[in-house]
Amino acid sequence: MKDKTFYKAEDLAKLLEVNIMTIYRYIDAKKIKAYKIGRQYRIDKSEFDAFLEKVRTK
Repeated sequence: MKDKTFYKAEDLAKLLEVNIMTIYRYIDAKKIKAYKIGRQYRIDKSEFDAFLEKVRTK
């Protein structure tokens, strides 16, 4: 099985320079697919890349 890379919501917030609540809103709105493990969310790198493609301006 291929190793997958996962981000924490906090990591994405820092990477995108947005508030952590913005990431949680994207997850709640199903704009980003995430796995909830314990009390934290994990986002697959491929899901994050797909999200960036969707919101990219043309």
